[in-house]
Amino acid sequence: MQRTSEADKANVIAFYEMMFNDCRPADAIATYTGAEYIQHNPHVGDGKDAFIAYFEKMAQEYPGKRVEVKRAFVDGQHVILHCHQIWPEGLEYAGIDIFRLDDDGKIIEHWDVLQVLPDQSSNDNGMF
Repeated sequence: MQRTSEADKANVIAFYEMMFNDCRPADAIATYTGAEYIQHNPHVGDGKDAFIAYFEKMAQEYPGKRVEVKRAFVDGQHVILHCHQIWPEGLEYAGIDIFRLDDDGKIIEHWDVLQVLPDQSSNDNGMF
């Protein structure tokens, strides 16, 4: 089957929703990642096992957290997600996640940036 940018985008979104919303990071890693998983988020250890441990702990500590993918873009072997993270007790983030895929369409690298949604804004455009 030929790899397409739409399939890459769908797989990255499915990975993100499985690990974050469904609280199944081990299944997400097993299903959607390649031979390696390089992590650039300084709060998460490098590699698959560190990813699983971090997100399993997060699922236990923050039941009810969820993410909504607002936009997704593909640029070659990269898929970029613009997301709204909603946490218990009202904390919300705007996030950008960047994933690099291997030649088989499997996720092998991740970067992200997060910004807390402010109570006030100097404009009326919103974060999304």
